[in-house]
Amino acid sequence: MQGDDVSRRSFMLGIAALPLSWTEIAQAAHDAHAAAQSPSAATFSFFDAADAADVEAICAQIIPTDATPGAREAGAVYFIDRGLGSFFNRFADEIRSGLKEFQGACRARHPDAPSFAALTSERQIEFLKTVENGAFFDRVRMLTLCGMFTLPQYGGNRNGIGWKLIGFEDQHVFQPPFGYYDRDYAGFVIQPEKPR
Repeated sequence: MQGDDVSRRSFMLGIAALPLSWTEIAQAAHDAHAAAQSPSAATFSFFDAADAADVEAICAQIIPTDATPGAREAGAVYFIDRGLGSFFNRFADEIRSGLKEFQGACRARHPDAPSFAALTSERQIEFLKTVENGAFFDRVRMLTLCGMFTLPQYGGNRNGIGWKLIGFEDQHVFQPPFGYYDRDYAGFVIQPEKPR
């Protein structure tokens, strides 16, 4: 969502409240990796086209495109679709029923529009303000953030867009010293400082 009272940062901070244990996160990562190997990586399996369009429009309001790419460019909806069909399937029924309620409420409020995705950005924001404290929006926000910043092979964060947004560089360095705990490692050598 856009506006003076809501910032990207406030939405992103919501990710800290994920209701997942480390075991669940590790299992989800394992399942996501397996799902990423699937040949249907860029298609929808959980959502139909209309539902995917509505979810993508919600994602695009949560992390909008402005001077930097947002959730739409990162492909967050593909991550959500893949996740609900596999590693986040425990949220599937909740999301499916919540989306139906969301769409029904949107049609009731905007009978002239065929869908939430068909509304103008301003009307989408206006409607989202009426549902942003609900469980469905909370869950979609969490999944959008995951889709924005997860490993790209899980379906979202296309081309590392989310990582670029926060300045993260995917450079894993697996060489000693990892830290003081391994300083007795046989290969530990303190590199002399270069003169400035």
